[in-house]
Amino acid sequence: MTDSYHHGNLKQELIDTAIRIFNTEGATGLSLRKVAAACGVSHAAPYAHFKDKEELLAAMKESVTADFTKELDAAMEKAPANDVGQQIVNMGIAYVRFFIHHPDYFTFLFYGQKITAHLGAHDDYSNDYPPYKLFRDLIEQYIHENIPKTTDYEKELQIIKAWSVVQGISSIVCMENVSTSAPWESYLKDLIM
Repeated sequence: MTDSYHHGNLKQELIDTAIRIFNTEGATGLSLRKVAAACGVSHAAPYAHFKDKEELLAAMKESVTADFTKELDAAMEKAPANDVGQQIVNMGIAYVRFFIHHPDYFTFLFYGQKITAHLGAHDDYSNDYPPYKLFRDLIEQYIHENIPKTTDYEKELQIIKAWSVVQGISSIVCMENVSTSAPWESYLKDLIM
C-alpha cells in the first residue's frame, strides 16, 4: 500500500468507507487499519485526519449531518419564502431522496448512532438532531401561521405524522430486499400536511 491517494478527497473516502464497515460489522468491527485497507492506503494514512477511532466516529456523524442539513436547507430555499407548506413538501422530498442516494447513511444514523428527536411542540429542544430540528421547526411555523388555534397536543400529532411519513418512506426505500412502485413523491404532500 502507499500513502499517495489519487481518487479525490481521502478524508471523505475514509469516512464513507468507515460508515460501510460500521454498518456491516458494528462499532467493534471498525478500526482505522481496516478502513485504510479498504481504501487501499497505508495504515498510517487515516491518522493524518483522525487521531483515533473515536474521532473517526465523530467525523462520520458530523459529515452525514452536515450533508443532510445542507440538502434540506437547499430544498427549503427552492420554495417561495412565504410558502411554508411548499417548503415542508420540498424538505420532505429532499429528506427521502437524500437517503435514496445514501442508504448507508440511513443505516448508520438511525441504527448506529444516538439521535435525539423530541416530538413536543411547546419547548425549545436545542439538543435535537439538527436535520430533524429543522424539519420540526418548519412544521411548527406552518401550524403557527396557518392553524393558530391548534393545541400543543394537535401540534405534536402533526409533527409525529410528518416525521413518521418521511422517516417511514426513507426506511422503506433503504431496505435492500424491498422494492416498491408507489410514486411516493406525489403522495408526500397529502401525507405530510
